[in-house]
Amino acid sequence: MAGYRFIARTVGAFVLAGLAGCTQNGVSSSVEADPDQPATSQAALGSPGQAIAGKQHFQQALPGTNGRSCATCHVLSDNTALTPAHVEAVWARNPADPLFNRIDADDPTAPTPTYAHLKKGLVRVVLPLPPNMDVIDVQGNVITAPDRKISVWRGVPSIADTGFSGPFQVDGRETSLTAQAQSAVTNHSEGGTVAAPVLQRIAAFERSVFSSPRARFVSDLLELGVPLSDIPDPDVLLALDASERRGRDVYALTCEACHGDRTRNRIVRRDVHDSLFFALKPNGNIQYAVTPGQPPTPVNVPRPDSEFLNVGFSLMTYLGQRGVVPLFNDSVDFPQYRFRFYTDATRQHAVTDLPPIPVTASGHPDDINPALDENGAPIVGPSLAAQWYSTDPGRALISGDPTEFEAFDVPSLRGIARSAPYFHDNSHATLADSVDTYSRFILPGIVAMGLPLNPPEFPGGPPEVLTPTQKQDLVRFLQRL
Repeated sequence: MAGYRFIARTVGAFVLAGLAGCTQNGVSSSVEADPDQPATSQAALGSPGQAIAGKQHFQQALPGTNGRSCATCHVLSDNTALTPAHVEAVWARNPADPLFNRIDADDPTAPTPTYAHLKKGLVRVVLPLPPNMDVIDVQGNVITAPDRKISVWRGVPSIADTGFSGPFQVDGRETSLTAQAQSAVTNHSEGGTVAAPVLQRIAAFERSVFSSPRARFVSDLLELGVPLSDIPDPDVLLALDASERRGRDVYALTCEACHGDRTRNRIVRRDVHDSLFFALKPNGNIQYAVTPGQPPTPVNVPRPDSEFLNVGFSLMTYLGQRGVVPLFNDSVDFPQYRFRFYTDATRQHAVTDLPPIPVTASGHPDDINPALDENGAPIVGPSLAAQWYSTDPGRALISGDPTEFEAFDVPSLRGIARSAPYFHDNSHATLADSVDTYSRFILPGIVAMGLPLNPPEFPGGPPEVLTPTQKQDLVRFLQRL
């Protein structure tokens, strides 16, 4: 009887969420089809004034700021993200718009500021170093700035589906939406402390925005206390064509390990998770275990509580900066950092330096292929390629943990068709570009996935996990999420 009641309740929730009437586009016929209009969660429905007032705060510059509101960068008409096209349009219309503040200029001290990074949808994020880290140069000298801060360039994510995501920001530095809102006002709007009720209203509005009624359905059941494992998959109601169905199978094979469960952001293959945290030598290279008669294997360290992964996208930006691969963001310069990690805040006893100084297969400094040591193990750091510097240390800049170097939050793939460009620093312009990179460079390096390789798509290209047809089908399915 209890099981029957649960089934009845969840089926009823499907209907209430508008999922029973899904159209070919996956949007409920009983909900506004305009993707710019937010779907509202049950929590917000319980206090409609909170979300309504929060939307007003979201769109208006708060007193004492530089004129920017939340919506200056989280543009409501662009899936609450900041797209390069929007930045270009605002620049053409009004270069004096608050969006173009010197804090996000390419060089804030230049007599005439330019905004090439911002026109790629990137904003400057200034963060303090953890107490157990220093910035170092190629020779290993400490060159940490007196204020112990560094800056990185990152894209502006959509606020959709924050009702079931968190911690927030790509490095997880914000534990709540109210904390995130205050930090945004402080750092991007240059304002002061915001009254708690205002922050709570902004957070209520953000929690009311979903990428689809299906995402709202998942969030509503989570709010009701339904375990994630008991929530029916709302995507089974999508009317998929043959290509999209094949793409769903490709997703299950290649994506679901890290973008799993009903939220599409849970790491469900813990063996894959565990394989991406490496024991490091003092020089930053991975420790390998050597067993006679077997190839060397990397030594992993347990990080069961970390949900941040380094799958190689800081490395991709590094390669773009070096001209090795073409990327959407390769026309702008990124910072070049190396870091020393210590045992504690006294910074007396070093643990490791990252990225390690490359030892390349050819001896040429621009070779990305690492040399092998006397045991046949690659002399390589956690990026698994020869790398002189990092453009963004990711989660390690928050945790101070070298095993989280260049690791980032695993985002939900719901609504991904409307969130271009992709990854933490907008390195990829399209879903097709993103899938190409995964097929050619990311998935082949995740040995725990156990995926076979296919021949290159083009002469001289790398072997790939996916065939051209599989990539096309996967993109089609992702566009439906």
